[in-house]
Amino acid sequence: MVRLEISDLSKAYPELEVLNKLQLAVNAGEAVAIQGASGTGKSTLLNCIGLLDRPDSGSIILDGTEVTTLSKSARAKLRGQRLGFVFQAFHLLPEFTVLENVLLAARCAGQALGPAHSRAIELLERLGLANRAAADVRVLSGGERQRVALCRALLLRPALILADEPTGNLDPATAALVLNHLMHLVRSEQVSLILVTHDSQVAARCDRQLILQRGQLHPHTEHVGAT
Repeated sequence: MVRLEISDLSKAYPELEVLNKLQLAVNAGEAVAIQGASGTGKSTLLNCIGLLDRPDSGSIILDGTEVTTLSKSARAKLRGQRLGFVFQAFHLLPEFTVLENVLLAARCAGQALGPAHSRAIELLERLGLANRAAADVRVLSGGERQRVALCRALLLRPALILADEPTGNLDPATAALVLNHLMHLVRSEQVSLILVTHDSQVAARCDRQLILQRGQLHPHTEHVGAT
């Protein structure tokens, strides 16, 4: 089953073409790594897929819904319900506890907190954070913070997770632990994953490795040098 289908996606800024008729299809439960030099448009691509930015042209279909033509409110609703985000900088709110940070995904999507609470506790237990639910996130280690972010991203059982350098701020041992958790959750919950990374070892954990170059995606084996 194709979960995400992108056709002829283009995006340009003044005097700079970033995406040029880009194509991508991601199956349900598939993990795809995207690499590329700085400035090639990886963040722009994630922003378009994540409904944070609109492409100039082209099509993005998520679970059968064409999302590029949706209204701002419809895009926001779909983003909250069907997409999960994991960032390099964690983006946890320091005034909230670990559990409250996880539950933010439900609050932002307007979901009932009862079922979300049970799901949050389940995820925290699976990632070894059950005893940290009431903790201040400011006292957590970097690895613990990223695991909290993973719980938040998966709280509403999204169709697709977008991860932008999720291990970039972590030491190698902690990065490996967090990556293990991420890949296990993706496999066990049949969530699709698009992971942007500069780390070839991280990329190798995914089902496919692609290079973003000259506005298009190419299989890693076809990489022909930097632009």
